Amino acid sequence: MELAFLVLSFFLSSLFCYLLFQQYSNLHKNLPPSPPFKLPIIGHMHLLGPLLHQTLHKFSLKYGPLISLNFGSVLCIVASSPHFAKQLLQNNELSFNSRIQTTAIKRLTYDSSLAFAPYGDYWRFIKKLSMNELLGSRSINNFQHLRAQETQSFMTLLANKAKTCEIVNITEELLKLTNNVISKMMLGEVEEAREVVRGVTEIFGEFNVSDFIWLFKKVDFQGFGKRIEDLFYKFDTLVERIICKREETRKKNKRENSNGQARDFLDILLDFVENQSSDVKIQRVHIKALTMDFFTAGTDTTAISTEWALVELVKNPNLLRHAREEIENIVGKNRVVEESDVPNLPYLQAIIKETFRLHPPVAMVTRSCVTECKVENYVIPENTLLFVNIWSMGRNPEIWKNPLEFRPERFLKNGEGDSVDVRGQHFQLLPFGSGRRMCPGVSLAMQEVPALLGAIIQCFDFKVVDHTTGKILNDVGKIDVGERPGLTAPRAHDLLCVPVERIKCEAT
Repeated sequence: MELAFLVLSFFLSSLFCYLLFQQYSNLHKNLPPSPPFKLPIIGHMHLLGPLLHQTLHKFSLKYGPLISLNFGSVLCIVASSPHFAKQLLQNNELSFNSRIQTTAIKRLTYDSSLAFAPYGDYWRFIKKLSMNELLGSRSINNFQHLRAQETQSFMTLLANKAKTCEIVNITEELLKLTNNVISKMMLGEVEEAREVVRGVTEIFGEFNVSDFIWLFKKVDFQGFGKRIEDLFYKFDTLVERIICKREETRKKNKRENSNGQARDFLDILLDFVENQSSDVKIQRVHIKALTMDFFTAGTDTTAISTEWALVELVKNPNLLRHAREEIENIVGKNRVVEESDVPNLPYLQAIIKETFRLHPPVAMVTRSCVTECKVENYVIPENTLLFVNIWSMGRNPEIWKNPLEFRPERFLKNGEGDSVDVRGQHFQLLPFGSGRRMCPGVSLAMQEVPALLGAIIQCFDFKVVDHTTGKILNDVGKIDVGERPGLTAPRAHDLLCVPVERIKCEAT
């Protein structure tokens, strides 16, 4: 009895001291306001829902545009306004020039990727190389025919299904299309990685307690370890086979003195592996990391954006009609929309911007604080995690009129988003992030997505199938717009449709 009393007293005393220390520590740091009910050890994690960006949005409505939370033993700052996004991502860019690192990210990106590598010589070298050889204007234009081929294959599939009135899983087919595009751009051939990519983006966005609570650092009671290793094995096996196959081809070409072979990004990377005099040594693991980078970034986000835009247009027939009228006036009825048409289709571009505003493919910009900094009256300590909630900013009535309404006109002349661009300088719309660490694929996305969407709506109508009943939805207003958890923010359920051909979708 006396022993039990002593143990209880010790526990309560420890709890009291912990809470007192935390209160003093937070006051001393002068952190932004924080939600109540922070618990010992787990912090605010018990308040989080499965869709983190939506939970943090609700917190911002209640506690303000800059708040602090504790995810276990890790301090986090959440910004939900353009003002604080600019303060953190631009004015204090050097303090936030690194990405968040988790067990899943380190393992699945080989701790060597462009997206998550620490800011430094390696990161600068890889970014420059990627921009010069894969994501720069010259390379994007050189690969345009590959994107056109994959779009045409997608359109042919829809046309064949329309003839037989069959249901098409648009979600899966868009993922297949974007997978094929990035695969051909990087590797020169199609390699199927959709399943791995979806698994990777999902696990990157989930909370692994072991990453945030020091007591459970070595404990894997959520089963993350097995999932991570399964995904790693699948991807590593795939990319190892690709590299080995290419190495054999290169050896054969050298033996036969074949110098006329087409070179792609993988060949360029392998050249650097063989070049021992390079300032930055590129190894096999770096090739694997970059392949993972571009597959995840170039497959999931492009497909998600196209799907969200299509869903919103099907839900809003008047907007769909307006988009088709613009296409007919500029492109005509005798050929399909191409990437070169996009600059002359302002309403189509506005649709894409509006999609990024309401349904950003990546809901939050994430960073890690590498040096302590001051934001107005607040002090942000080193090693703090930063979440800039761009999903929340897209729903802010102080920034956007009727924010829950899908209205592309807001990005046309005299709309509130008239002069807003997506390249990281207008902080109310940051689908690709901002600064040095913004997504390097912005130019590719802004050519590929509008052209793909334009071709789809030009050639087809869609009868949406209810995912629960398997029947055609008579009321398009009832199309589900729920989201799925993960690093990206796809729709909760795959888009199933019966396509109806409007015009012949033949390429010029």
